[in-house]
Amino acid sequence: MKIIETTSGLKELTKLEKGCVLTIGNFDGVHLGHQEIISLARKLAGQRNSELVLMTFEPHPVAILNPEKVPGVLTPMILKKHLLTQLGVDCMIILESSYRILNLSPESFVDEFLIKSFKPAVVVEGEDFNFGYGRSGNVRILKELGEKFGFELIIVSGKEIKLVDEQNTRVSSTLIRHLLHKGNVTGAAQALGRYYRLSGRTTPGKGKGRQLGFPTANIEPVNRIIPAEGVYAGFVEIADTEEQLCRSKSKIPAAFSIGRAKTFISDHPLLVEAHILDKDTGDLYDKYLAMDFVRFIRHQQKFDSPEQLSIQIAKDCQCAKEILATNE
Repeated sequence: MKIIETTSGLKELTKLEKGCVLTIGNFDGVHLGHQEIISLARKLAGQRNSELVLMTFEPHPVAILNPEKVPGVLTPMILKKHLLTQLGVDCMIILESSYRILNLSPESFVDEFLIKSFKPAVVVEGEDFNFGYGRSGNVRILKELGEKFGFELIIVSGKEIKLVDEQNTRVSSTLIRHLLHKGNVTGAAQALGRYYRLSGRTTPGKGKGRQLGFPTANIEPVNRIIPAEGVYAGFVEIADTEEQLCRSKSKIPAAFSIGRAKTFISDHPLLVEAHILDKDTGDLYDKYLAMDFVRFIRHQQKFDSPEQLSIQIAKDCQCAKEILATNE
């Protein structure tokens, strides 16, 4: 996949082939709804023998316009690039969000960044697509601009899933964030079409897990949505770089803990830990670790003694093994 990163866009975008199939959005999560949009765009590009171009923004526009309301990130850019490549995107345009870009009227945005540069033949968007100043542009306005500037607009209906014990729900990045905040990683996986992933460089811990006989690898995910505090079953990937993490397929079973070590210390920093099951992975110092969340096991609790905690961790590990044995 070719990647164009630019603030103005004009110089690099003019090098793109005219008449491509284009889709625009944040695509945070690259969830099932996004995948349907990209799949249709990929099909149309194949039929026309043209490129599939995806345009996105970095950082999220809300980070510029309302920093105090910026949503947590589901998919860091390095993973987003990997997923979009797998989905068949030919070219990814990353526009650096700025007040100038975000304050353009819908017509000015289309004219400056699409028509005067590479002039797409087809634009594919979800039915709730908004763009331009104050999100004032929608698919109706985009259709009108297509008729004016000479491109076709294809609108994709929202994707719905049925969560356990709930009615059909429309997939969105907001829904996935809500599910993760509740610890519902199973529902989040349904909406994503894959397990939710946290990743980062391993960091030294307090060594309490090793003292109990359950050594853990700790990571500090930066600017990411962290699932609710609790114990989870999941798989880990281990690599020397973040790029290698994206390509790894080892799926090592593990039990995860997200919470504050109330049994041992008083300041309660949030810890994100993985105890790897049934495999000696050697020294993980300074490695990159990815945690793929499969299922919630239990809420965090304070134990009266390290012995009680050790007994519970053993039970958690056994539960995680049973869960993961049916999800390999």
